[in-house]
Amino acid sequence: MALFHATCCALALALTTVLLFVPRSALADVYNHELTPLQKHIAFFDRDKDGVIYPSETYQGFRAIGCGVGLSAFSAVFIHGLLGPRTVPENMKAPAFKFPIYVKCIHKGKHGSDSGVYDAQGRFVPEKFEGIFKKHAHTRPDALTGKELNEMLQENREPNDIRGRVGGYTEWKLLYSLCKDKDGFLHKETVRAVYDGSLFEKMERERKEVRESAKKK
Repeated sequence: MALFHATCCALALALTTVLLFVPRSALADVYNHELTPLQKHIAFFDRDKDGVIYPSETYQGFRAIGCGVGLSAFSAVFIHGLLGPRTVPENMKAPAFKFPIYVKCIHKGKHGSDSGVYDAQGRFVPEKFEGIFKKHAHTRPDALTGKELNEMLQENREPNDIRGRVGGYTEWKLLYSLCKDKDGFLHKETVRAVYDGSLFEKMERERKEVRESAKKK
């Protein structure tokens, strides 16, 4: 009887391990398929392209696009605390206290009180994107001022959605701070590049070019 009990326990443990452990290659497999725009948006922070983003990688990503140490650290903690637990794949247990974000399931982390430019599956919705500028770009048709951005955030608010409001506010204010031009305009092509996932790579590349140029002088 004791042997039977031990065998059952061992079998249960083995099954649990199979269910909770997903090989690194399986998680990285997301990159073997066409990524959704939302996955492309977040993939920049997957620095080793293993399909899992840890806070240290998000910190590195923010530093790579020019954010300071404090802002990068805050962003990593905030984003992973907000999104990490929501993106864990089914039948898998995330490592304790590490708050990883899983690229494959990033659509599960989509919050409310947003622009709706990403749909529930993380796909780009052109009509919603164009609507941002049709409704709120009063000064110029192809850019937003800080005041117009605040107007948009106010309109996007959903009742009793503190999480979504904070998430939306933080994302847009950070984007505006990093990417507004000298006259305070956040340009339409810049916002589009955020949604299609190309902006962060462009910003990192430009910073590298500036550093390389400075070394040659």
